[in-house]
Amino acid sequence: MSSQALTEMSTPTKVLLGALAAVQVGLLGAAHWDISHRDPEELRGSPMAWRAITLLNFVGPIAYFLRGRK
Repeated sequence: MSSQALTEMSTPTKVLLGALAAVQVGLLGAAHWDISHRDPEELRGSPMAWRAITLLNFVGPIAYFLRGRK
């Protein structure tokens, strides 16, 4: 797979990448907000561990919302 500079990409590709980035940042923000506003006993594991896990692209926040909360 070749690496392209952003300036070499087509407009639809740029829009798709922007949308994916917005979703990823939104999921991360929502997960961190939820961790901050939830009592630690309502989580499966420590809040700091879940904060670290949520930094894993899309997988981390989705895992938190599916498995991190009791």
